[in-house]
Amino acid sequence: MFHRKPLEERIAERQAKLPPLKEGQHFEHGPAKFVFISLITAVVLMHIVGLAIVMHFA
Repeated sequence: MFHRKPLEERIAERQAKLPPLKEGQHFEHGPAKFVFISLITAVVLMHIVGLAIVMHFA
């Protein structure tokens, strides 16, 4: 539509321009890494607090 390349081709071209990822680097985007670490930390803390509450009342 409107003489544009399909979305798949535009994404492929953009990814082809990116340099290869460094060994051990899984997140190219800093905020994505922050959100991921924050969510994992929140889930672990909720499990620990929940376990402490259950053990206290058992």
